[in-house]
Amino acid sequence: MLYLKNLTYHPPAAHSPILKGINLHVAPQQLSLIVGPSGSGKSTLLEILAGLAEKTQGEILWREQELTALYLQQLSGLVFQFPERHFCGGTILEELRLGHPELMGDRIQEALSEVGLEHLPLSTPPQSLSGGQQRRLALAVQLIRQPHLLLLDEPTAGLDWSMRRQLVSLLAKLKTHWSLLVVSHDAGELLEIADQCWTLQQGELSPSTPESLREQTNDTQQMLAKAKQARNTTLSNVFSEAVQADLPIVKE
Repeated sequence: MLYLKNLTYHPPAAHSPILKGINLHVAPQQLSLIVGPSGSGKSTLLEILAGLAEKTQGEILWREQELTALYLQQLSGLVFQFPERHFCGGTILEELRLGHPELMGDRIQEALSEVGLEHLPLSTPPQSLSGGQQRRLALAVQLIRQPHLLLLDEPTAGLDWSMRRQLVSLLAKLKTHWSLLVVSHDAGELLEIADQCWTLQQGELSPSTPESLREQTNDTQQMLAKAKQARNTTLSNVFSEAVQADLPIVKE
């Protein structure tokens, strides 16, 4: 069980804290979801939990033991947004062994099996994989380290509907073995598998529920649909008036 107690992050160059008094807990074998707009502090929170940034104040505890940044690096596995941009290995095997040259074949195959890539040759270049396969490989890179906590930053960003569905199904499978903390600006399909939810606005975290976030998502989609319809209606009226007035129509 991971606990954050009154966690604040205020870098010296910032006028105000990026994260303000964050309190949350991540339960074992559950997917915890934080939803918030761009710039709300989601990625910063994951970087702190991965040991890549130092909190300003507050506590981070795992099973009642306070954690240092070094211990967090061992405890957590962070999958960045668009992780395919960070691949360095020329092959799947090289990517999985980066920093771990001693890894044996059975451990590698186990990690690939967890994410459904065991059928691919280890000589396959990561950049030749589909978008969904690249996200799976990024997960395997972290799973091979055997972390207790998986941190995912916008895991479905940039994927089409089919790939999003496949990735959500994979995360539902992974949460039976790991604790997952996912941050996203678009909850979407993730709400189907989330066990607990929060919203993050301007660095402040508030508890929520999948049902509440689903209603907010539906309301937003309806507003966007109405705005699009109004825009199309306006353009249609302008076009009709131009035709009636016998004005020249310039097509771009």
